[in-house]
Amino acid sequence: MMRRAAKNLSVSAVVVLAFAAIFAPAAGAADWPVYRGPSHNGFTEETEWKGTWGADGPKVLWRASIGIGFSSITVADGRVYAMGNSGQETGAKDTVYCFDAATGKPVWTHSYDCELLPKYYKGGTLSTPTADGDVVYALSKVGDLFCLKAATGEVVWSKQVNKDLGCEFPTWHFSSSPMVCGDLLVLNLGDAGLALDKRNGQVVWTNGKGICGYSTPVPSEFAGQKAVCIAASDSVLAARLTDGKVLWKAPFVNQHKVNAADPIIAGNEVFASTGYGRGCIKIKIDGDKAETLLDSKVMRNHMNCSMLWKGHIYGFDESELKCVSFADFSQKWTNRGMGKGALIMSADGRMIIMSDKGELVIAKADPAAFEATARAQILPSELCWTAPTLANGRVYARNAAGDMVCVDVR
Repeated sequence: MMRRAAKNLSVSAVVVLAFAAIFAPAAGAADWPVYRGPSHNGFTEETEWKGTWGADGPKVLWRASIGIGFSSITVADGRVYAMGNSGQETGAKDTVYCFDAATGKPVWTHSYDCELLPKYYKGGTLSTPTADGDVVYALSKVGDLFCLKAATGEVVWSKQVNKDLGCEFPTWHFSSSPMVCGDLLVLNLGDAGLALDKRNGQVVWTNGKGICGYSTPVPSEFAGQKAVCIAASDSVLAARLTDGKVLWKAPFVNQHKVNAADPIIAGNEVFASTGYGRGCIKIKIDGDKAETLLDSKVMRNHMNCSMLWKGHIYGFDESELKCVSFADFSQKWTNRGMGKGALIMSADGRMIIMSDKGELVIAKADPAAFEATARAQILPSELCWTAPTLANGRVYARNAAGDMVCVDVR
């Protein structure tokens, strides 16, 4: 089944999967140990899951309350990791949670002081925990970076990247999820990324201390050089893994310098999208040159990432789900009613979508039309901007208020 599914993956998925063994943290085949999954592109190879159900919806296995935030959920080795903020006016704290994946039983928590910092939104946590073997990495929006033991939550090492390294805050603070590349821990901090030794937190390379973007680095290779592709505050670029050298850079900026969606890599072409009226671009990479091939307002990813599947981009253009041709950016269809939602996809082309009101929607990725095959309200009808997670036959989801749910789709 895995071989058959792999044949159907988009160019983007195949390119990133080729590097999975190098870049992805150690985890089980159907685990989801990092933000946007083991392939760093929102795809899972898991296809033996149930995408239809009766009027009652999928079976709820467990629920939890994890505090205010927008962090996604990761799963590795039978454990689930999530983050949230207590929301107190004074003495607010972030908490990293570890649950048993099957039962929801709490395994451990790690809490630390962190303000809620709401600014035109509810505030709370933004970054997603990264599981890597026997440790978990977590970054707060104000720069508290922790390496925790996966089994107990004990601190292995910690660093304050704003105070210790001088990384400047963007308007809505840090949101990059840590990405493991061999012995490196790479984050979208500073002008063009930052790499630490994952074993002790020591700096390996930096690229300035200026305002960063809000996206997470994506593993890539350009001209035979392993790199990370980053949507920075005012550009899309690639930084070489070994030393951080910027291999190429393309301007890409909106009025608020908010590039929150991760770039999509398809061979020597890169897609990037952002909100606030800016839109999307497709650039062609040739050595150290980045040529803009297309520039359009057809897809404006405000915060969540799009997906590339069989030559088409699927994603939320502000508050409408759209399908757009990757070749020429022509719009194939649009669907309203899910607000500023988020999606991931399995290797057979099924979209797993969360509406911004907590509804789980399943639909086949098809440029001809949008047709939902199943819907279920799995979270309270409150603000939900976080992408769901599929791991080992279970879908995990959370909303901004901190309601978290695990449903059975085996």
